Amino acid sequence: MSASELPAAPAPSLLTRSLNTIERVGNKLPDPALLFAVLLLVVWLLSWWLSRYSFDVIDPRSGQALVIDNLLDGSSFTAFMSRLWRVFVEFPPLGTVIVAMLGIGVADASGMINAGLRAILGVTARKLLTPMVVMVGLLSHAAVDAGYVLVIPLGAVIFYAVGRHPLAGLAAAFAGVSGGFSACFVPTAIDPLLSGISTTAAQIIDPAMQVGSLNNYFFSVASSVLIVFLGWFVTDWIVEPYLNRTTAVDGDMSEMPKLEALSTAERRGLIYALVAMVGGLALVLLTALPEGSAWRSPTPPNGLAQIDAPLMQSIVALIFFLFLIPGVVYGYVTGTFKDHRDVIAGMSKAMSGLGYYLVMAFFAAHFINAFTTSNLGALVALTGADWLKAAGMHNMVTMVGIIALTGITNLFIGSASAKWALLAPIFVPMLMTLGISPDVTQAAYRIGDSSTNIITPLLPYFPLIVLFCRKYVKSTGIGTVVAMMLPYSVVFLIVWTVFFLGYWALGLPLGFAASYTFPATP
Repeated sequence: MSASELPAAPAPSLLTRSLNTIERVGNKLPDPALLFAVLLLVVWLLSWWLSRYSFDVIDPRSGQALVIDNLLDGSSFTAFMSRLWRVFVEFPPLGTVIVAMLGIGVADASGMINAGLRAILGVTARKLLTPMVVMVGLLSHAAVDAGYVLVIPLGAVIFYAVGRHPLAGLAAAFAGVSGGFSACFVPTAIDPLLSGISTTAAQIIDPAMQVGSLNNYFFSVASSVLIVFLGWFVTDWIVEPYLNRTTAVDGDMSEMPKLEALSTAERRGLIYALVAMVGGLALVLLTALPEGSAWRSPTPPNGLAQIDAPLMQSIVALIFFLFLIPGVVYGYVTGTFKDHRDVIAGMSKAMSGLGYYLVMAFFAAHFINAFTTSNLGALVALTGADWLKAAGMHNMVTMVGIIALTGITNLFIGSASAKWALLAPIFVPMLMTLGISPDVTQAAYRIGDSSTNIITPLLPYFPLIVLFCRKYVKSTGIGTVVAMMLPYSVVFLIVWTVFFLGYWALGLPLGFAASYTFPATP
């Protein structure tokens, strides 16, 4: 058969063409590091221009009309220069990434992670890898931001090890860690953080109102099941087929794990490493359980999961030690480590791979800081909230609007608590006057906050995701990541919203001491 007689290749679907366009346009933007630098200049100019105008929106943090700060006036610019290094070193993800990667680097260099993954893959059916990765991503919420530096890169490694597209595994993990941020099977630090803000906002209407820390727990557990299935569907039916058609893996895979059977030495090393890890966790647990434990929060009710509890503040340190020590044990048992120099070399190798991330993080830190301190993000959020309040729609339609507005605001303000601190004083009292409890409003907020995390470059960990992708596809840019994650964001936002409305209509319990109505009905 001649070339002219060959059947024509099927035309790409509308979805493929759309995602290709998003990726192409996004990747024509400058290098992510330079893009953040350009955006910083744009924020400076916008702050100078908008600072000349007065706005009617009230800033709930001050009770005064919102003012845009001119970042180009003398005092602001000199403050920028004097704090240039401090803004960078205090960038929230920076310490998390560096410290966690030191411990993970040792575990990787010893071969422990390689062997551990092969052991997991040996007992996990290939068709169940996707839900497993998404579920682990959800469970990582209990360890605050640990999933970004641990679960997401391992999702890529696991998929590659069984011959699947590594970026699909990374996307599934990213969807679980960040897209399903407000869904988890266990309580997390974000629960008391958001409920505390909700309590303050609710007391504008009812000074005696208290919002429970686990007021959304049952809905969060139910949402976790939903997110696992949605993540599984989007990965296997949309994202991975798209990546297989359009994105060839061209990274250096020479050190990626293969699926050979574990040797006797590797099995013995894993057993000793597991004993070391379990022993470390048991030690932390035994010292944390007593009522007077130093791991507990100093403020009542002195819980372990409170945001100010030393245990929650030590998650990054625990990750460091719980990978460092088992990694060292594995290395010496299997012989991959001969002396301490091999351990230090493992740490050094992990740090050398973060060079590009540090460059991106420098510019991203200053852009996000400028966008926040100028109040431009607050202007977007509060203007949208005022419009929604004035629309006077049906309660459930209003809730859909709150979810949509939160998702849009999330593209400009990455922090969940910062957004809720802005929006709660508007949404919570407004809906209480309509007979809707703060528990319902907070649940709606969490859906919008989670669903668009994975497509906003303002997410503090977004530069790290680009770096992880470049290990496999060197041409990865912001457009690649956004195009890859957009199907998750759209599906999560739509289906999760419908699920929420159905959950509400059925009157299923939202959480402990939670109600759908205000005042609460028995």
